[in-house]
Order: sequence, then structure tokens, then C-alpha cells
Amino acid sequence: MASTGKKQAMDSTAINRSVTRLAHEILERNGGPDQLLLIGILTRGEPLAKRLQSLIQKITDVAVPIGSVDITFHRDDFRDRLVVPQVKGTDIHDSIDEKVVVLVDDVLFTGRTIRAAMDELNAFGRPKKVQLAVLVDRGHRELPIRADFVGKNIPTHEGEHVEVMLKEVDDRDIVTLTRYSEGG
Repeated sequence: MASTGKKQAMDSTAINRSVTRLAHEILERNGGPDQLLLIGILTRGEPLAKRLQSLIQKITDVAVPIGSVDITFHRDDFRDRLVVPQVKGTDIHDSIDEKVVVLVDDVLFTGRTIRAAMDELNAFGRPKKVQLAVLVDRGHRELPIRADFVGKNIPTHEGEHVEVMLKEVDDRDIVTLTRYSEGG
């Protein structure tokens, strides 16, 4: 598949504005930070969760616990992938029991990543509630999963790809939409 064009969907300012709005919405919906636990889905959900944690602390003066999940072995396409997985491991140090767990990811697409993350969470206890915060919702669900908090909806067509780059991982903040065509 060849790229037929790339356009910027969000710049650094738009990403920061969206993450700030997400932090406020999470606090508002949950009546404050007291029962919250932020869990970032590796790779880019983790830095987004850390940004949300920092913003929530600035707003409320409360340090919300944070963790991360590695869904590598919970993916339903794990055996179909030809690459050797880079396993980073799940990092959850606080109890999730009776907490409002907010899963954080960069892009919501088919819903399969979120399902895998929930499978991984099951090994750590039983949360009071699980909510989902994503920077970008691009549509095309294959599973009945929806985000509770969305930074930006970017409707896509077949053959389009949303790429999120974050400075913690990629040295810059940008979201791009790339169109691909069949053939060479």
C-alpha cells in the first residue's frame, strides 16, 4: 500500500487542549479524584495517563494513582502477527478493587485493544467501574466498546490511518491522518 497523502489532524496545542478537557471531564463525571486510578495502555496510553495525572493534581491537589497495562499476550491477533512482541509488562502497584479505573489510550479503533486491556485488568482485581478515555476516536468498531471521554472524533474511511505521536515517545506531539491506496 502506498501513501497518497498525509494531513495534520491535531497539533501540539490541540492535543494539550484535548487532554486538559479530558482531565476536567473525568473529574466532573466522577465527583473528584478520590476513587480514581488511571491505567495507561502501552505504548502511547501511558504518557497520556501521566499527563492526565499531572493535570488532575494541578486542579485538585490530589495525586491520583497511576499504572500501565501491556496487552501483548491478550490480543486476539497475537499468534497472527509475524513480529516478535516487545513485552514491557503490566505495572499496577495500587489495588484496583472498588476503584474507578480509567483506561487511557491514544486511538480507539476496532475496540480489540480495549478488550485486551480489560482482560489484563481482570488479573488485578475487581474495580467498581471501568471507564475509557481516548485522545482520538476514529470509529469502525468491531466490538461493542465506546469511550466515556474523547479528546477528538476523527471519522476515517477504509484505507486511512490515524497516527498519534507524543513527545514522550516520539519527540513531538502531532496527530496525522494518512490515506493509503492499494498497489505499489
